[in-house]
Amino acid sequence: MTSAEYRLYDVSLDRSFGGRDATIEREQALAIIDLLDCNTFMPVGHDGGPYRLKIEAVDGRMVLHIADDAGEHVVSHYLSLTPFRRLLQDYTRICESYYDAVRHPGPERLEAIDMGRRGIHNEAAELLKSRLSAKVNIDNDTARRLFTLIYALLVRSADHRVLLS
Repeated sequence: MTSAEYRLYDVSLDRSFGGRDATIEREQALAIIDLLDCNTFMPVGHDGGPYRLKIEAVDGRMVLHIADDAGEHVVSHYLSLTPFRRLLQDYTRICESYYDAVRHPGPERLEAIDMGRRGIHNEAAELLKSRLSAKVNIDNDTARRLFTLIYALLVRSADHRVLLS
């Protein structure tokens, strides 16, 4: 098997939720483009892909449905969000700070906020890799982009202030 067979070629998010925020939608679209451009995605015990991934929120958990290129179900992973709660809260706050800083000039502030955002992304990526490791092996960049998609789905599915409580 070549490494190209252990990759995602299609990613979709549950679209059953109402509200749309242009900024979140743009962030989600960029994360999907980046994810599809370069990723490592290896379901444990499976012979190879490429793979399709559908992410949805069900009963307060994220569900990752993985299928092969023929559409055959490979595995579903139910991911508790409890271990991610602090990271999601921090990421929400830092995103709000970033959008506020964009409206008020000051590159130093933007740089500091971006460093903080990258730090949260790195921590979330490590946690996501760990939580998925029993079913799927992913690299850091894939984990970072998947965290962005999970965040986008959660923000779109509820008023983002819910993530702060």
